[in-house]
Amino acid sequence: MVLDQIGRPFRPGPPRGSAPLRAAAYALGAAKERHTVQGGGAALIQVKTGDVLILRNLEGGQACEILSARDGGAVDTAVLGVAANSALEELRGLLASAASGMDRVNVGLARRGIDPSHARGIRLFDGQTPAGTSETFTAQADGWVLITAPCPQPDFQAQTTATPLLVLINRQTPRTMGSYALPDPLADPLQDLRVASATARAYRVAKGEYIQIMDVDGRQCTDFQCFDARKVDRGIFHPLDVTTTRTIQGRAYPMPGLHGKYFDQDLTPLVEVVQDTCGRHDAFALACNAKYYNDIGYPGHVNCSDNFNGALRPHGIPARPGWMAANFFFNTAIDAHGVMVADEPWSRPGDYVLLRALTDLVCVSSACPDDTSAANGWHPSDIHVRTYDATQRFSRATAWRPTPDEDPILTRQTAFHDQFAALTADFTDYNGFWLPNTFPATDVIESYWACREGVVVMDLSALRKFEVTGPDAEALMNWVLTRDVGKLAVGQVVYSAMCYPHGGMVDDGTLFRLGPQNFRWIGGSDTGGAWMREEAQRLGLDVMVRSSTDQMHNLAVQGPLSRDLISSVFWTAPHQVALDQMGWFRFAPARLGGPEGPPVVISRTGYTGELGYEVFCHPKDGPAVFDAIWNAGQPLGIKPMGLAALDMVRIEAGLVFAGYDFSDQTDPFEAGIGFTVPLKSKSVDFSGRDALLRRKEHPQKVFVGLEIDGQNPVAHGDCIRIGRAQIGEVCTATRSPRTGQWIALARVDLAHSAAGTEVQIGQLDGHLKRYLARVTGFPHYDPQKTRPRG
Repeated sequence: MVLDQIGRPFRPGPPRGSAPLRAAAYALGAAKERHTVQGGGAALIQVKTGDVLILRNLEGGQACEILSARDGGAVDTAVLGVAANSALEELRGLLASAASGMDRVNVGLARRGIDPSHARGIRLFDGQTPAGTSETFTAQADGWVLITAPCPQPDFQAQTTATPLLVLINRQTPRTMGSYALPDPLADPLQDLRVASATARAYRVAKGEYIQIMDVDGRQCTDFQCFDARKVDRGIFHPLDVTTTRTIQGRAYPMPGLHGKYFDQDLTPLVEVVQDTCGRHDAFALACNAKYYNDIGYPGHVNCSDNFNGALRPHGIPARPGWMAANFFFNTAIDAHGVMVADEPWSRPGDYVLLRALTDLVCVSSACPDDTSAANGWHPSDIHVRTYDATQRFSRATAWRPTPDEDPILTRQTAFHDQFAALTADFTDYNGFWLPNTFPATDVIESYWACREGVVVMDLSALRKFEVTGPDAEALMNWVLTRDVGKLAVGQVVYSAMCYPHGGMVDDGTLFRLGPQNFRWIGGSDTGGAWMREEAQRLGLDVMVRSSTDQMHNLAVQGPLSRDLISSVFWTAPHQVALDQMGWFRFAPARLGGPEGPPVVISRTGYTGELGYEVFCHPKDGPAVFDAIWNAGQPLGIKPMGLAALDMVRIEAGLVFAGYDFSDQTDPFEAGIGFTVPLKSKSVDFSGRDALLRRKEHPQKVFVGLEIDGQNPVAHGDCIRIGRAQIGEVCTATRSPRTGQWIALARVDLAHSAAGTEVQIGQLDGHLKRYLARVTGFPHYDPQKTRPRG
């Protein structure tokens, strides 16, 4: 070809479309919907004639009960084209329970005239249903379907649990822009406002009222601005100020919790974030404005700032060429080079941000008109606003995605939340749960010393638990874990790494053996459970991996006095080991107070480097378990411990933490837990073995301890240098109350890993400011583990 000869290769054929691979929840066409019914939960879904519903038992072993009704409320299984086969006793029990979300489901049923009290319906699946099993229905009439995933009676030895069901809907008539069904209101709304695409609307809200701002069709951005209405009445027009807000709360992104507030330039708090189902927003830039479009070649393009001006004019608020705003659903960030980057939003149809007004407000919301970039997924659409009365109560929560392919769920409270809330208001959203961080009456240092010298109690319910059962359970665990599971006895626990084929870590955690083919994996992330299920399916193993995190919450009781406390509160059967005789990394079923008390599982494990125990119980028994431990601990001087103090003791003890000390780019040797990889003694193959053999023979990085001169703080990610060269980085660091010295866990190049090597920790640009440090062994505290063994 002539073009080839002059250096410009010819590409035959038509162009290829841009088709990125997307997570399942974000790869749905206009005719498809996806809903997740959490274990122990329910979902009320509208159906139209011809719609196809596919119900999938994601993890296996989960029963399903379905109630269907025609428009108007008449209960009738013919809506789904099948005959009734169940009295729906578990469904009614779930609706009558205090389970999260059941109040809204009951309101939704009542709003549509559906009475489940004597209804019959459909029951699917049982405790032996394999993972991935599906049932398909075609709607024969317009109506509503209530799908429930009942929770069985808790039995830790039988490993009963409740797991999610996936509902996929193929709509006979595809949804068009603006026609997606909005979620039911969170309560009876005071205002119900549609902000049409490329417009803005202003509205007034009284102090204490709630503002729900919803994305109707998904991937649509909205700017939000508000003013103190009392100031507006006096001719003072001070809007929500992004710079003031970021400065006061010390973070760039808004988030629910004690620090999720917005202020004006007078430092007056205007609104606080209560709930957020998207989890990805921008608070960096102005609302789009005429200059922005003019400068990129679109003069006269409609924009949010001009729309704000028009909407606010009736309230007497002067116009501005560019408005600051809280930019909800915008997906922008600042990259490592300080450059603002943007991409399409994460929001899906029905995602929302819920705010609470901290004073009387004049508010304005836009539906961003940007069709020149991916900011609105290239298709601008509507925004919907609802407001609710100040007497309503909504729990603080933000979106949590267990894995990229799963639907987000909102932050949950643990079984012990009310007990800890009586001691502190400082909670942190950790892995989808609110966990206490600090306590005003027991500061971080007091908690530290109580753990080292007395006894503490802390909430670790966010740990992920998975029940692994079936004929091939041992084979699966031996494959996915680096430890030799075949050597694990019933009643024993082992700490292990879990690795991908390239040697990078999936997670770390502990494995409990409950029987010949019964295991419980307790790790830090949902990824471990997903990986086990994927590998079981790929290998054709007969095993179920079911999540039990929401059915098994746990308190850690740690410190030298923990044995006395635990043995005084809990009873074990004569054929079980006495708790004061339980060995390190052992566990036993037990009961609170005596043989008729609430059942628990107690293990001699912990994350502090001290003698300690973990107590696992069903959430319904959580308050009783906490109160018994707390009351029995008073003569021993028990103290509460939060995440802040936990970080101190675990760093001293050399206990690693995902995201800081290891990732999927880190192997167990580089994470300092090479002892979990018995390459020579384990007689069966396991995931990542070949890669780990290569990595061990040719190491590049070594996990070490650091002792740092002076009292200047260092942090995760700080570079470690010798001269100009960077030879490693700090993983985690803390000031040890025991020695008064800053210490760190770090990863450094093999050439500079010898104990005593002088290094420098760089800050600012890594050269302008440095702190002297020395490489040491780790743990910094009790390296022989004599205290937890004692």
